[in-house]
Amino acid sequence: MADHPSRPLPNDPLSALKRQARLRHLSLRTERAYVSWVRRFLRFRRQRRLPDNAPLQDGQVASFLSQLANERKVSASTQNQALCGILFFCRHVLQHELGELDVVRARRKTKLPVVLSRKEVQLVFKHIPKGPSRLVLALLYGTGMRLLEGLRVRVKDIDFDRELVVVRDGKGNKDRITVLPQGLVPALRRQIQYVEGQLAKALEEGYSGVEMPFALAKKYPRAEHEPAWQYVFPASQPSRCPRTGARRRHHLHERSAQRAFKKAPRESGIPKAASCHTLRHSFATHLLEKGCDIRTIQELLGHSSVKTTMIYTHVLNRGAHGVLSPFDDLF
Repeated sequence: MADHPSRPLPNDPLSALKRQARLRHLSLRTERAYVSWVRRFLRFRRQRRLPDNAPLQDGQVASFLSQLANERKVSASTQNQALCGILFFCRHVLQHELGELDVVRARRKTKLPVVLSRKEVQLVFKHIPKGPSRLVLALLYGTGMRLLEGLRVRVKDIDFDRELVVVRDGKGNKDRITVLPQGLVPALRRQIQYVEGQLAKALEEGYSGVEMPFALAKKYPRAEHEPAWQYVFPASQPSRCPRTGARRRHHLHERSAQRAFKKAPRESGIPKAASCHTLRHSFATHLLEKGCDIRTIQELLGHSSVKTTMIYTHVLNRGAHGVLSPFDDLF
């Protein structure tokens, strides 16, 4: 049961939700996901003939989650994401704590990641067209970064002398350091030279500067025009920020890298459901095969627990746990 009755919904509950999300520095993706699920939940209440200003009653959230699971057949992760969005809305907008009967999290099943062998990685990159997207994908495999982490790399985050890449604001708003592949150094240097030339030309045309994190634009007014703060993989044209409305040059859109990778496994004849994230899984698995310490891999991937990293021990090149089948001893 709830500890106390909830407050009536504000006149614009979704705007109030956005304010609370930005107050707590949630990412734009998380904010949009929470807004989407709360909008669906409010629509569900109206279908039950409950006005928007009616207080939240116990059981409404459980009924909504039950509809998602039983009627819409959503996955466990989708159901839990919906619950997190509604919990955030109830806690920070309605000042209402849900009872234990309402907070029922779906149990997620463990899935083994899709991993490409070294030969398969070579085949895939042979079918990826040349360009910035190909360099992004190569950086994902060479560093173990997630797609958005690779796209958000700025010039100052690549340290050629120390042979490392600094990953800023990764999953969970955590920074970490990963390895810089030496084979990509010449291509990255050429890409940075292109970015510097693009910046000089844009400044002559009245360029507003790159998007700066948080309040650094006020603290360092000139940093948005400096080469060090520019994205290594910038978009071809400036775009409007969804939060501030200012027109600035953002990083390359993630769909460009996804489209460049999508056809490559199929054209290579690889019967695996591979994606850009598969390169991260392959990076970790290939390091394990070479004998790299699992704690080191944990730090490179940015996992909070080594249990998450241990999943790659199940996909080594000799089957489950590296065990040789007894069939091979007979024949």
